[in-house]
Amino acid sequence: MERFEQSMYDLIVETSTNLPADVRRAIKAGAKRESEGTRAALSMSTITRNITMAETNVSPICQDTGMPTFVVHTPVGANQLEMKRAIRSAIARTTKDGKLRTNSVDSLTGDNTGDNLGPGTPVIHFEQWERDDVEVKLILKGGGCENKNIQYSLPAELPGLGKAGRDLDGIRKCILHAVYQAQGQGCSAGFIGVGIGGDRTTGYELAKQQLFRKVDDVNEHEDLRKLEDYILENANKLGIGTMGFGGEVTLLGCKIGVNNRLPASFFVSVAYNCWAFRRQGVILDAATGGIKEWVYERGTAESMDETKEAASAAETSTDAIAAASEREGRREVVLTTPITEEQVRSLRVGDVVILNGRMYTGRDAIHKHLMDHDAPVDLNGAALYHCGPVMLKDEQGWHVKAAGPTTSIREEPYQGDIIKKFGIRAVIGKGGMGPKTLKALQEHGGVYLNAIGGAAQYYAETIKGVDGVDFMEFGIPEAMWHLNVEGFAAIVTMDSHGNSLHADVDKSSFEKLESFKEPVFR
Repeated sequence: MERFEQSMYDLIVETSTNLPADVRRAIKAGAKRESEGTRAALSMSTITRNITMAETNVSPICQDTGMPTFVVHTPVGANQLEMKRAIRSAIARTTKDGKLRTNSVDSLTGDNTGDNLGPGTPVIHFEQWERDDVEVKLILKGGGCENKNIQYSLPAELPGLGKAGRDLDGIRKCILHAVYQAQGQGCSAGFIGVGIGGDRTTGYELAKQQLFRKVDDVNEHEDLRKLEDYILENANKLGIGTMGFGGEVTLLGCKIGVNNRLPASFFVSVAYNCWAFRRQGVILDAATGGIKEWVYERGTAESMDETKEAASAAETSTDAIAAASEREGRREVVLTTPITEEQVRSLRVGDVVILNGRMYTGRDAIHKHLMDHDAPVDLNGAALYHCGPVMLKDEQGWHVKAAGPTTSIREEPYQGDIIKKFGIRAVIGKGGMGPKTLKALQEHGGVYLNAIGGAAQYYAETIKGVDGVDFMEFGIPEAMWHLNVEGFAAIVTMDSHGNSLHADVDKSSFEKLESFKEPVFR
């Protein structure tokens, strides 16, 4: 199988940079459902543009390329040890080439291996089958949506929905609650896989397996088919919308599987996946390892053209977001860093901010460090971007290959104190933050800007240079990158006056969730 490693390299690149056609069709259909000119509709427009940019640039759709998880079906007698070696080699090569972010971190020390190899990374599942060829499927599921996975043990009392029993209706309530609790933090509109039964481990495995199903397939189990249809229709009535901005489309796909269980246990496991639904597969010649066919139809730029045209050919994505804000009675404000308190106090939820100048990235390691140490640069008036970019270095220096926002809520324990300590004026991320941060924004004059999650190519295009980097010992995603940006667009979703769009959407979607309390499946 002399071509097996190259086939794995090609599979990884394809999965990271090009969404398959079934996912594109679901996103395209979702975009059509959003009301023209709303924040949700224009966020969808940015997403579709990003999909095309990633394909054209052969660069990661999202900077968080997730935990590579392979499912390999082999004929009897195949050399699985050699296949594993080749997969690991291909992972290291694609990481070096900037198709994957360095995501493998020692759980005890926090050290980044730098090549996406380490204990448990990547995940490789081998299964034998009776066919003569080899099938390899790969899913890249990012940390932001992975953190919104959830598992229920029935019977349970669910907020807003009441008692969920050990029956189809209890399962229904669990799935609706799972979509509600994700809000915009998992980069909605998303896809979910659901596993019913098993134990705690196999329940989650079954849920993730459902994500390998094609978006438009039909469940062979009649009750589960009805439940999938019900969830897809009614989860979208929660009004969470794209990025949690509110809107018509919260869920793009729902797939449910069932396993037997122990009498004492009844688990419902939900694997949440963002709109950047990166999974692909190949059928290989067992003798050579060469690719015979792709498991999922490959996406093409033409498949997104109709959606792009709907956004108006006369407007760039930045202009379109600003135009939508104007139609909703808000403003577009251009700011150059460092930002003053007076400028921040003038902003309101819904305003679009176009940032120019220097911004700094800061994720989990940076926030933890800054709590007890001085910053290496003056952060007074600065914009802090929750981002772990994909970076490559050559003789000219560092280059940004992908740079979308990460989920901000992880920094909630630190953010308010860091705003106060360093005088930060703008925090940029996705999914919003909690009451501690909101209070700090109000007291010290700051604003939270929600960027479009997963739009790693769109935002990388606004970065005109890398001016420096600190804390490389934390690894590339966790380092503090000094980025020179031009035309970086994001929406004010938390302001210095105590207003939070995220809190408002959470409240309204919870009220809608309560309307699904009564039994449906008996």
